[in-house]
Amino acid sequence: MRKKTNTQRRRFLKNVSLTSLALGILPNLSKAENSVSKETPIQDDCVTTTRDYYGQGPFYTENAPLLSDNQLAKAEEEGTRIVISGRVINLGCSEFIPNTEVDIWHADAAGDYDNDGFNLRGRTHSNEQGFYMFETIWPGKYLNGNQFRPAHIHFKITPPGFNPLITQLYFEGDTSIPADAAASITEGDFDATHRIIPLTETTDGKYEGTWDIVINGDGVTMGVNDLHLEKGMIYKIGPNPFEQEIDIEYGVFQPAQVSLLVYDIQGNLVANLEEEYMGTDKYTAVWRPDTSLVNGHYFVTLKVNDLQVHYLKVIKQ
Repeated sequence: MRKKTNTQRRRFLKNVSLTSLALGILPNLSKAENSVSKETPIQDDCVTTTRDYYGQGPFYTENAPLLSDNQLAKAEEEGTRIVISGRVINLGCSEFIPNTEVDIWHADAAGDYDNDGFNLRGRTHSNEQGFYMFETIWPGKYLNGNQFRPAHIHFKITPPGFNPLITQLYFEGDTSIPADAAASITEGDFDATHRIIPLTETTDGKYEGTWDIVINGDGVTMGVNDLHLEKGMIYKIGPNPFEQEIDIEYGVFQPAQVSLLVYDIQGNLVANLEEEYMGTDKYTAVWRPDTSLVNGHYFVTLKVNDLQVHYLKVIKQ
C-alpha cells in the first residue's frame, strides 16, 4: 500500500473486503461501465431542516408498516423509480443520530394518495451510522385550487426521545415550485430552499437524490459530511454504480491517522480500505469487494484522527 506520489503512482488494495480478508479469497476483476453521476452532492453549510408550510396535510395515516428491503414502492408500482438517501444529523452538525424514525408518504404517479391502505406509505430508521435510504417512484402532481402542487414527498422524522419534525421534500427543476405557496418560500421557519434537491439519472434508469436531515436530537460524535472538510475529503468515486471495482480519490490536508471505511445500509462495516498515519497529499484507493458481497447501496467514509469528515454513496450492481 503506497501513497499516491507526484509521479502519479496509484495505490492498489489487493483485497479490501472484510469477508475476503477472513476467507483469503481474491475476486475476479473487471471494469464497470462509467456512471452519469460520479459523486454525491454535499451541503454547503450546516442548515437546520425546516418545517413545511403545509405541515402534515390531510393525507397522513398513522402506523404505516416498516419498509422491507428499503422499498417504499412495490416492484409493480407504475412510475419512474427514485432512490432517496442521506444522514440524520444533530443541530450542531457534530453528531449523527442513529435509530431515527423516518415516516414517509406521497402520491402515486397519477397524483393520488392511498387513503384506504398503505400503498406508498412506510417507515424506516436511520442505521447505526445515521444513514437512511428508501426506493420509491417519482410522485405525481395534483391540483391544489387552480395550481398544481409540485412533486413532493412527506416526512415525519422522530429522533429517539425528541419531538417529530414534519416536512416535505421537493425536486430541482419542477416548474410548479415558483407558484406553490409552500415550496416557493425562501426564508424563515418554512424556508424550503434546502429541501429542494437534484435527482440524477443512473445507468440503470433510476434517479438518485441525497438529502441530509439536520434535526434536534442526541447522537454519536464523529463529525459529519462537510463540517470538517479542512481536514480531508473524498474528491471522486467512479465508476458509480460499479460491478467489481471502484476507484476512490481522496485528499488528506494535514498529517494524521486516516481511515477509509465502507458501511452497508444497515450500518455494518464491510470494508476497511485504509488505516494508517498519512501525510498531506492526494491518494487513490481501489475497492474490490468479494464476489459474495450483495448488490446495493454502500457509504464510503473518510475519518481523520477518528473524526468522520466526509462520506459519499456508491452502488454495487
